[in-house]
Formats: sequence, structure tokens, C-alpha cells
Amino acid sequence: MRQIAAARFKAECLALLDEVDQEGIVITKHGKPVARLISMRADSAGLIGSLKSKVRIKGEILSTGAGWDAQP
Repeated sequence: MRQIAAARFKAECLALLDEVDQEGIVITKHGKPVARLISMRADSAGLIGSLKSKVRIKGEILSTGAGWDAQP
């Protein structure tokens, strides 16, 4: 599998999106893998909806829970 440093990925991101294949590209920071870029045509279709009924939302997900008043 092809590996690329994060800094180089940042500089060449748009070109790499056109080149990504079924194996994908591993993005590294300081030589350690941190992410993998894969093609939508690859196994990523199985990721969509894969956590259905496995994750439960507890509480309000759009709130930090902190209260504040904008009036002076």
C-alpha cells in the first residue's frame, strides 16, 4: 500500500484524489500511519450505515451543555 507524509498529502491532495486506487493511500505523520484514503469504489460502501443500531445518542448532540446569556 502506498504511503505519503501528511505534509506532502496536504500539498498534493487534489491530485492524489484522482490517483487513489482500490488499495488506498496511507497518510503518515512522523512515519506513523494516522489515516487511510480509500476510493469510494472500494470497500467504503460498506461503511455507510455500518454503525446503525450500534450507536446510541444520549442527550442533545447539538449543545455543549453550557448555559450563557447574551444580554449585558
